[in-house]
Amino acid sequence: MSAEARLKERNIQLPPPNKPVANYVTSVRVGNLLFLAGHGPRQDVPSTPRGKVGKDLTVEQGYQAAREVGLCLLATTRAALGSLDKVKRVVKVLGMVNATDDFGDQPKVINGFSDLMVEVFGDIGKHARSAVGMGSLPSGIPVEIEMILEVE
Repeated sequence: MSAEARLKERNIQLPPPNKPVANYVTSVRVGNLLFLAGHGPRQDVPSTPRGKVGKDLTVEQGYQAAREVGLCLLATTRAALGSLDKVKRVVKVLGMVNATDDFGDQPKVINGFSDLMVEVFGDIGKHARSAVGMGSLPSGIPVEIEMILEVE
């Protein structure tokens, strides 16, 4: 089943693509690779959680934030390629978690993103990944994720 068909079957709605908040672009294609800039949760939704995982947010809330970031990255991907069906493989992901110094469950948080990629793309959604803790992230967002895709 195609990625676009999976979205429809699961009634997953993508938000509008993120706009750059500084002097950069949200994606760059080089040959058959699409590099996506770091994305955070949507800024235009007042209920988007802010703060540190392990203090202000639970692991589950962080997981949900990472899933939301995944939806934003998918929206940017669709805007760049015209269709998610042009993705051949999710290659590499860097997941950054705004966390307390003693927090150690970054992989559980970033699983919110990784689980979504497998849900949408199937086996080609499985990827190499780093999940790291950060002392802070822009605007107090709990999660920022960037990824590299192989595309048609």
